[in-house]
Amino acid sequence: PAAGAAEGDAGNHFTASRTQSFVLCVSCSSFCSACLQECLKPKKPVCGVCRSALAPGVRAVELERQIESTETSCHGCRKNFFLSKIRAHVATCSKYQNYIMEGVKATTKDASLQPRNVPNRYTFPCPYCPEKNFDQEGLVEHCKLSHSTDTKSVVCPICASMPWGDPNYRSANFIEHIQRRHQFSYDTFVDYDVDEEDMMNQVLQRSIIDQ
Repeated sequence: PAAGAAEGDAGNHFTASRTQSFVLCVSCSSFCSACLQECLKPKKPVCGVCRSALAPGVRAVELERQIESTETSCHGCRKNFFLSKIRAHVATCSKYQNYIMEGVKATTKDASLQPRNVPNRYTFPCPYCPEKNFDQEGLVEHCKLSHSTDTKSVVCPICASMPWGDPNYRSANFIEHIQRRHQFSYDTFVDYDVDEEDMMNQVLQRSIIDQ
């Protein structure tokens, strides 16, 4: 069982208490105990990567050893630390925080200088029929009412318009996809003007500030 877990825990859920304790999801991945606790919050705990139900896992002892014995350097002060200590260090390293801020500023400046061809992310054509100019909610409703029995593989026009979308990927079950993935509007949660690297820098900077 996972570190700190008693055999026969209700629902076979993982529990862990040590911050350097790593536990394996039987399906796909490993989690430190702090991240694992976030997966345990829902009533039905699921893996944070594959979303399968969490079952009893095993302590990733070898991974712990690697983290305790592998060195890396701080991008700010260039000093060496073991991986198990680097997070605590960067949270208080002023040079690392300056490094992050410089990266965010440089990325934002470069992005503002580049001409952009912004796709239409507000109206979409139906992938099954000639109808077009649906907003997201309208497209979902139209497909549910008019194409619920269509089995043809089609490209999702909403996903294809997104920065991460693949315009050549065909969904094998588009009706299920659109009902699961597009019940909310992405522009409520996503800043399209920020690229993936910039978003990652912002997340890292906020994580440092929040600690």
